Amino acid sequence: MDGGALERIAAALERLAPAPLPPTDWLGAPAYVWEGERARPVPVLDALPLEALHGIEAQKVGLRNLCARLASGAAAHDALLWGARGMGKSALVRACVADVQRETAGLALVQLAPGTLPTFPALIAELAGETRAFLLFIDDLGFGAEARAEMLALRSLLEGGIAPRPAHIRLVVTANRRGIVERQDTSAAIHERDERDDALALADRFGLSLGFHPADKDTYLAILEGYTAPLGLAFDPEEAMAFAIQRGNRSGRTALQFATELAGRAGKTL
Repeated sequence: MDGGALERIAAALERLAPAPLPPTDWLGAPAYVWEGERARPVPVLDALPLEALHGIEAQKVGLRNLCARLASGAAAHDALLWGARGMGKSALVRACVADVQRETAGLALVQLAPGTLPTFPALIAELAGETRAFLLFIDDLGFGAEARAEMLALRSLLEGGIAPRPAHIRLVVTANRRGIVERQDTSAAIHERDERDDALALADRFGLSLGFHPADKDTYLAILEGYTAPLGLAFDPEEAMAFAIQRGNRSGRTALQFATELAGRAGKTL
């Protein structure tokens, strides 16, 4: 085969190959999803107003302050949000970032898609040269034997190495394990103690740890009131409690679901 034929074949293959994707514009969106090899921009960050989250006032102050410090270039911690499901951990992350973004474009949220933790160093390398601050978000971190490898990998990444993580890149992790920071129960089985010790070793590497606890009756009804009062919606406390009992817990999520039901009945939107 002559050289001209080879050139034509190479040119044809080049035309068939997909065009390389453009590099991520890390200044162009409020949030991104890291998919392992590249980031997908999220043009609108889905977040409730910070004032719409009730029953977690201290947690709101702590995480909002961290986001503001990170955006300003000041020293900021990595953060662990742990505890009861449905009490607003993930919603608080989005709300705090969105609230800070009303004042400055200097902060973006980057959520790591499931299974992408092994590519974490590549993401850090890509963000290292950017001038914007980034809060990397790992939602619903698993624990137990099946998630031990991921937990140990995250612990190693937080410990760092000879190349330190840039100060404008910090992590926020949510976990539903209520006892992640509790140092007790020495009577547990060996494998349970190992899992607990792994969790504690990971928790110790976060400078900010915020606990989220199940709502009691009064807190649950107060959260519900926060959603319904701005809409002029009244509710029967007994019906609200029955709704929570049917779902097996009293939480901010359950309160929002019941408020959605009430708004739907009234033909309103939340």
